[in-house]
Amino acid sequence: MAASAPGRRLRPLAALVLVLALAPGLPAVRAGQAPRPAERGPPVRLFTEDELARYSGEQDGQPIYMAVKGVVFDVTSGKEFYGRGAPYNALTGKDSTRGVAKMSLDPADLTHDITGLTAKELESLDDVFTRVYKAKYPIVGYTARRILNEDGSPNLDFKPEDQPHFDIKDEF
Repeated sequence: MAASAPGRRLRPLAALVLVLALAPGLPAVRAGQAPRPAERGPPVRLFTEDELARYSGEQDGQPIYMAVKGVVFDVTSGKEFYGRGAPYNALTGKDSTRGVAKMSLDPADLTHDITGLTAKELESLDDVFTRVYKAKYPIVGYTARRILNEDGSPNLDFKPEDQPHFDIKDEF
């Protein structure tokens, strides 16, 4: 019985080593190697209205982008919904926050302006933003309105949706 005790102690240790070796997301560090520093996400990209308009799905082979709440999403994987001639193509190439909140494709609603929206529309906007856009589509940048103040100075309260380590002071 004494001979089996060391084996029992090694099994949990072996299991821990196996879990650590196979666990996704944990950095792999081998003996003699220094651990890599935490990787920063892709750089924050600022889109002007004119630049965002180039990604409306009208050109073949070009990515399709749209913005909601100033966050620019790559919706190319949903081109059957957002591509040329598709039902939601009107939302692309611009910040369509109001249209998303109101579930509207009316050209007057295809804007960033949320002035006058009801509490229910604002709640719907937050829900669709989180459950649809952030859940399904990669963030590729932010609109100038989201990052900059009206006078063009940096908005020091800006925090990206996908880069919690981001500090706007590093960018300007």
